Amino acid sequence: MTTLPTHARAVIIGGGVVGCSVAYHLAKLGWTDVVLLERKRLTSGTTWHAAGLIGQLRASSNMTKLARYSAELYTGLEAETGVATGFRVVGSISAALTGERLEELHRSAAMARAFGVPVEEMSPAEIKAKYPHLNIDGVTGGVWLPTDGQADPGNIALALAKGARMRGAVIAEYTAVTGVTRAGDRITSVSYEGPEGPGTITCETVVNCAGMWGHQVGRMLGINVPLQACEHFYIVSEPIKDLGPLPVLRVPDECAYYKEDAGKMMLGAFEPVAKPWGMTGIPADFEFDQLPEDFDHFEPILEAAVNRMPMLGEAGIHTFFNGPESFTPDDAYHLGLAPGMDNVWVAAGFNSIGIQSAGGAGMALAQWMDDGQKPFDLGDVDISRVQPFQKNRRYLAERASETLGLLYADHFPYRQKASARGIRRTPFHDRLDANGAVFGELAGWERANWYAQPGQEREYRYSWKRQNWFDNVAEEHRAIRTGVGMYDMSSFGKLRVEGRDAATFLNHVCGNDVDVPVGRIVYTQFLNSRGGIEADVTVTRLSETAYLVVTPAATRVADQTWLTRHLGDFDAVVTDVTAGEGVLAVMGPRARALMQAVSPDDFGNDANPFGTAQEIEIGLGTARVHRVSYVGELGWEIYIGADQATHVFDTLWQAGQDHGLKLCGMHVMDCCRIEKAFRHFGHDITCEDHVLEAGLGFAVKTAKADFIGRDAVLRKRDEGLKTRLLQFRLTDPEPLVYHNEPILRDGQIVGYLSSGAYGHHLGGAIGMGYVPCAGESAEQILASRYEIDVAGTRVAAEVSLKPMYDPTGARARL
Repeated sequence: MTTLPTHARAVIIGGGVVGCSVAYHLAKLGWTDVVLLERKRLTSGTTWHAAGLIGQLRASSNMTKLARYSAELYTGLEAETGVATGFRVVGSISAALTGERLEELHRSAAMARAFGVPVEEMSPAEIKAKYPHLNIDGVTGGVWLPTDGQADPGNIALALAKGARMRGAVIAEYTAVTGVTRAGDRITSVSYEGPEGPGTITCETVVNCAGMWGHQVGRMLGINVPLQACEHFYIVSEPIKDLGPLPVLRVPDECAYYKEDAGKMMLGAFEPVAKPWGMTGIPADFEFDQLPEDFDHFEPILEAAVNRMPMLGEAGIHTFFNGPESFTPDDAYHLGLAPGMDNVWVAAGFNSIGIQSAGGAGMALAQWMDDGQKPFDLGDVDISRVQPFQKNRRYLAERASETLGLLYADHFPYRQKASARGIRRTPFHDRLDANGAVFGELAGWERANWYAQPGQEREYRYSWKRQNWFDNVAEEHRAIRTGVGMYDMSSFGKLRVEGRDAATFLNHVCGNDVDVPVGRIVYTQFLNSRGGIEADVTVTRLSETAYLVVTPAATRVADQTWLTRHLGDFDAVVTDVTAGEGVLAVMGPRARALMQAVSPDDFGNDANPFGTAQEIEIGLGTARVHRVSYVGELGWEIYIGADQATHVFDTLWQAGQDHGLKLCGMHVMDCCRIEKAFRHFGHDITCEDHVLEAGLGFAVKTAKADFIGRDAVLRKRDEGLKTRLLQFRLTDPEPLVYHNEPILRDGQIVGYLSSGAYGHHLGGAIGMGYVPCAGESAEQILASRYEIDVAGTRVAAEVSLKPMYDPTGARARL
């Protein structure tokens, strides 16, 4: 019987592979007073029935780094702990059945090269040679990742648990957490019911690693962990004579993966429409349980698999398995310090990749907990990305029915979720809809991404090439560059910071100096202690004691959380006012003429200079205009109270008919901003990108009072830059770039694009990306020959340190 302490530095809730990994890595860092509480047996939720596939290539560099770490960790665990993990490097093949899927695989192969993952493109014949049991009818090609592997999921978890115990961690089974004590934004103790009865552990931190129970455990802890359990199916064949080791095989166009294990074949599926499970709660006695078989649901997958792998039709089925796994609204797991609490951490919702992710996720979270800051950019999985509404259980069930299938769907650029839509709408939604808007969704917001022509279908036709809205966006682009366009920015986050210390507080958090006259707008970043960028915002001084911080829609929660965690003793409050105002951006050379047509106020440079905000009359109402631009043109962002928003829209739209006004969407904003080399937070700039290497030194004022990151900025100025963010334009106007395409300098891969879009004015695809530059001058960097690898084809690219469009910024100041 395990004797539990009365106090712990960390209490981990959940004994699956992720919880065991967090315990292992905390103990490895010297946290000897770690307690892991498991309600039943270790691995008894999802881990025990996982497929155990260990893939190393993920959708971003850092997620790949974590997956590779997992594989390296599992390789040495057996020698360290004496527990066999069954880890074998067998390689993996992904086979395409369409041209679009093949391009996706070729783009992923290019990305692998940029990330340093061994990869080979394969012809159908080469796939057949490596996997002779496969029927290659219809196969268009594929990729081979030789260092991928497979392992025993349960034993990996048990090895991690043993490694944690060897370093002093306490792990208790059949010990269910029943409640917590909360003091302000901290959990101070955890109550449990164990084999010897109830007890309480006071604690400094709590980690929610409860897997498919993570959502309800989150509610107990006072945090939002949006995830939903879904049924997940696989079959295992009878033994197949003379079947030897095989690579893992994925045929995503048939929603299937195959794994050889001990002379049997496993067939698993990620079907397009999944079956959510446990919406009313998971049974209290659930332990190593299976769900009822549903052969009718699985049958279409099996039929295709028998054709693709004929030996399956001859071998017979030994096991038909249906077990639950948890899925999140965006198919990315939840990791990090939960918004709203100061000592509650999360590692949950692994979307059927828990085994390949657990080692790296546990390592990253443990380092984050130990250091107090992320070890590197974890924006893809940082739980601060989640939105408050996403805890809604009906929303989770509807969205999870789609996200499971999206794991093996074509990962087309700009792909929109189809389920659980229409939750957050701006005041202009109906007006935009009536004028042909095609909506996408971000952070729950319905946003007009592009506008269809009369009679044109109002939906996406996805492709890796030019999609059906390419020409529409080109016209919108032309309007902004040569006339006037208007788009809806209401979804962008709006945080009101006010109080006696508002200016002092924001100057502590921001790199730029925000102690400016009332009405001034300051572009700035929130920096961390390493000079990395935690947020990219504008700060407008509304009064002596009040500011408006405008953030990207997707990072509003994260940015508000960053502010509140640094408030300390400052006399200030932070309030989310996003829904209180609608925002219309009026941009283009004719923007001033349109504004003067709807308002008696003066929009000239003397009365309304760039970088200022002021109250105006507009139509029959009032608004506040911010003279800034994310598209690089003359223009205004118009902030309107929600009660007057549609009136102002109607006023502008009616007057705009005499000025050639065109409604524009979010896609064109991205196309325009990348021509101007404006950075995109989360892609071009992240918490591990130094503000000076990102080319944003102009937005940092080290002469002001001390601020977070100031020392790191001064050090970097002394040391010199190791890398620089460059802008690229493909000289061939046809290929498209999105992000993660390798950058080649004089024939050698030196980096990858952090973002990409089409520059309709510049006449080619534009990308941004970091290139090593230690000891080099700007002239030396630019003197090299650059190419971008697009799906295996090297395309020549022009390169620039300054914006290729309007490098002096004169157009926004017309």
